[in-house]
Amino acid sequence: MQPAIHVITLGVADLERSLSFYRALGLKSPGVIGTEFPGGAAAMFELQNGLILALYGRADLASDANTTFEAPGSGEFSIGHLVGSRDEVDGVLAEATAAGATLTEEPHDRPWGIYSGYFRDPDGHLWEVIWNPRLDSTST
Repeated sequence: MQPAIHVITLGVADLERSLSFYRALGLKSPGVIGTEFPGGAAAMFELQNGLILALYGRADLASDANTTFEAPGSGEFSIGHLVGSRDEVDGVLAEATAAGATLTEEPHDRPWGIYSGYFRDPDGHLWEVIWNPRLDSTST
């Protein structure tokens, strides 16, 4: 396996609601696709460097993967979003909250030299918005 990730798929309860949420954060998507296939409806967002964020109905994702899921929002991982300044951290968290996210941790300076805060999207997926002054802001 090569050390790369190309697609992150989030299982969601309401595809249209989640599509609207991520569009409100500024992500671009052509909308829901695959409705002509049973269990195939999804929404895709093309991110930087070819990474795709996909939204897929929870039941459809579980069926496609032949698995079951625990309660929504119980995932033990976070998705990190790097930004170029402290003000951008605050701004993204405010945008997310206005779009329907739940702020779980106010932004603050961390002992290891970053400034960050956390939110959960409407389906409980945990995001950390991060400013790391040691990184070149042009790479975010």
